[in-house]
Amino acid sequence: MVTIPTMNVPIFPLNSVVLPRGRIPLQLFEPRYIDMLTRCLKEDRGFVVVLLREGLETGTSAAFYDIGTYVRIIDFQQLDNGLLGITVEGQGKVTVVRTWQQPDGLNVGDVECLLAEEELTVPERFTELPSVLKALFRHPVIRELGMDIDYDDARDVGWRLTELLPLDKQEKQRLVELQDPLERLERLLGLLEALEQN
Repeated sequence: MVTIPTMNVPIFPLNSVVLPRGRIPLQLFEPRYIDMLTRCLKEDRGFVVVLLREGLETGTSAAFYDIGTYVRIIDFQQLDNGLLGITVEGQGKVTVVRTWQQPDGLNVGDVECLLAEEELTVPERFTELPSVLKALFRHPVIRELGMDIDYDDARDVGWRLTELLPLDKQEKQRLVELQDPLERLERLLGLLEALEQN
C-alpha cells in the first residue's frame, strides 16, 4: 500500500477520473499546476485527482468530490503546442478530509487512504465486460498509454471501464466510490446495456 502524506497534498480537480493502475495524460499550462509539478518531481511525491462536481478545470472556484485517487507522475514532455504534457498513474483511492486553497489558487488538502479493494476473478456472468474493454484498448490513444491490464481481475476490468466508458460524471463518481469490485461490474453491466439500447 502506498503511504500518502496526510498534510498538504495537492488536489487536482478534473472532468475525468483515474483509478488505481490507470493512466491519464494531462496538459499543464497554469502557473499553479506547473509549480505543483515541479514540487512533486523534486520531492518525489504525487497528488490527488478528484472529479469536478461543478466549475471549470481552469477556474479557482471549483467544487469537487471528496473521494479520488492518489497519482504519481510517470512521464512528462513538452508538447507540440508548447504546453507541458504529463502522464500520471493511479496508486490508490483516498478520501479528502479537509481542503483549502493556496494564494496561487492551488487546492491542497489532508487525505486518508481507503482500504485496497479485494482481488477477485471476473465471474462468468460478466464475460461481456472484458470483451468490451479489449475493444476499447484497441484505440490508439488508449494503447499509447501503455497500461498493463489483467482481464481476469474484477478490479482492473471495473476500474478501466469506469475511466473509459462515456458515462455522466455522477455515474462515474458512484463507480469510483464503490469498494466492492463485483458490485461495480454489476452496475457497469447495467449501464452498458442502457448505452447499447440508446
